[in-house]
Amino acid sequence: MKLWGGIECSLNRVRGTRFDQLALNGHYTRGDDLDRIAALGIRTLRYPLLWERAATGSPEEYDWAFADERLPRMRALGIEPIAGLVHHGCGPDHTELLAENFATGLAHYAGRLAARFPWVEWYTPVNEPLTTARFSGLYGLWHPHARDARSFARILLNECRATVLAMRSIREVNPRAKLLQTDDLGTIYSTENLAYQAEFENHRRWLAWDLLCGLVGPRHALYGYLRGSGIGADELAWFVDNPCPPAVIGIDHYVTSDRFLDEDIGRYPPCHWGGNGREQYADINAVRVLETAGTSLRRIIVEAAQRYGLPVALAEVHIGCTPDQQMRWLHDAWTICCELEARGVDIRAVTAWAMFGSFDWNSLLTVGEGAYEAGVFAVADGALQRTPLTAMVEELARHGRCEQQPSGEGWWLREERLIYGRQGSRPCAPQA
Repeated sequence: MKLWGGIECSLNRVRGTRFDQLALNGHYTRGDDLDRIAALGIRTLRYPLLWERAATGSPEEYDWAFADERLPRMRALGIEPIAGLVHHGCGPDHTELLAENFATGLAHYAGRLAARFPWVEWYTPVNEPLTTARFSGLYGLWHPHARDARSFARILLNECRATVLAMRSIREVNPRAKLLQTDDLGTIYSTENLAYQAEFENHRRWLAWDLLCGLVGPRHALYGYLRGSGIGADELAWFVDNPCPPAVIGIDHYVTSDRFLDEDIGRYPPCHWGGNGREQYADINAVRVLETAGTSLRRIIVEAAQRYGLPVALAEVHIGCTPDQQMRWLHDAWTICCELEARGVDIRAVTAWAMFGSFDWNSLLTVGEGAYEAGVFAVADGALQRTPLTAMVEELARHGRCEQQPSGEGWWLREERLIYGRQGSRPCAPQA
C-alpha cells in the first residue's frame, strides 16, 4: 500500500461564473510545486489536466502549454500522474452535462491528450460522476442547476458514457491505460420511518461504478428508477455491452460522507431541510447524531472490494480543520487501511488530498468568498508553507509508517460531536 498525493482542482460552474481551484491556490503560476511534492517522497499524484482549461475557441483545438510544461517535469521527478480531465466541471462553453456532445467531446480531448503524452497510463476522465450529477442535476447547486430525477439520471449517464468513450480513445493510443474511477462513498442512516429513502440512497451510491462495470440490467435495484427517469432500455443495455471496469475503485470518504435522515425537522436548522416529494426530512451529517462514534470508512472499503472484486484505494483523504485534526484523520484512514490490507483486502493506496488546500468548500463551491482551508501545504501570500501535516505525509510516503502523531482522538470520535443530540439507528446498506 502506497501513499499517493492529490491536488484539489475543482473547476465548477455556478450560473455564469467558473470557480477554478488551481487559479485560487496559485498552482498555475508557481513553478516549483511539483518539486515540493516530489521532495516528500510521493511518487503517484492525482493531477489535473482539465478539459475546460485546455479548451480554445474551437471544439477540436486545445492549448497544451500547461500540460507541455508540467507533465515532462513530473516525469523527470519520477512522479506518475493520474490524469484528471473533468473535476466537478461541465465541459467547455460549447457543451454541458446535459448535452449529447459532452461524451464525444471529452473522448476527443482524451484521445488528443493521450497521443501527445502516450507514456501516461492512469486516468480519471470524470471525477465523482454521481456526486456531480447530484449537485448539478438534483440539488441545483452547480450548472445546469436542475432539480429533478430526469436531469440527474441524464447527467450521470452522460458522464459515465463519456468515461467509457474517453478510455476507448485513450486505449487506441495506449492499450495499457488504466482507469481510476472515483466517487464519494458513505452510508445513509435514517429513522425507521425513512428506512425506504435510506435504502434507495444506499443503492444509488454505487450507481456510477455499477454502470461502468456493466451491472445495470433489468434485475438491478435501480433499473426501474432509471427507466422511470427517462433513460431508455437501449441506453442501459449499451453499458452492459460496453463495460469499462476500473483498474482501481477510488473511494472518496469524508466525515460528511455519512448522512442521517430524520423527519423531525424541527430539531435541525432549516439549511438541512429537504425531502423527496413524498415527505419532508432533514439530511444531517451522521457523525453529529449517531450513538456509534466514527464513520463507516472501514465497512465501505470492505463492501466496495467485495461488490466489485477489484482493488480499492482511498482517493481523497482530507478534512477541513486544525492541523492536529487533519493529522488524526489521515492517521485513522491509514491505520484502517493497513489493518484491512493485513486481512487480505486489496488496497493499493491512501491519497493525501488537497496538497495545497482548498477554497470555498464550506459553501459547496457556490459562493466565491475565498474561504480557505489548508491541506498538506498551506498557501500564504501565494507561496507554499509546510504545516504539521507535511511532515506526517513525508514519513508515510517514505517509510509507510508514522511515528509522529497527535495524542487523543479526532473530534468525530468524541462526545462533543453530538451537537443535535443522540440518535440510535440502523444502517440501510444493501450489499446487492
